[in-house]
Amino acid sequence: MIVRIVKMTFKPEKVADFLKVFNASKQYILAIEGCLSLELLNDIYSTNVFFTYSRWRSEEYLNNYRNSELFGNVWGKTKVLFEKKAEAWSLRPQ
Repeated sequence: MIVRIVKMTFKPEKVADFLKVFNASKQYILAIEGCLSLELLNDIYSTNVFFTYSRWRSEEYLNNYRNSELFGNVWGKTKVLFEKKAEAWSLRPQ
């Protein structure tokens, strides 16, 4: 299993747009083979900074999602809302 954490900083006026994209997409992402969970977290001090925390059976399943049409659609709608470039980490629980 791997954990994927993605930090996203949005233009403050685009946060509501991002939340619409995320909420419309979450159920489809969770339905992707190999996705075990998906959470959205909001920084308590910077209301325009969000993290996704997802768990995947393996890196192969994550990469299958990242190469999917669904990811291309969701990411395409999300990245145009950024104030800063996203940061991402793939981690293995110990």
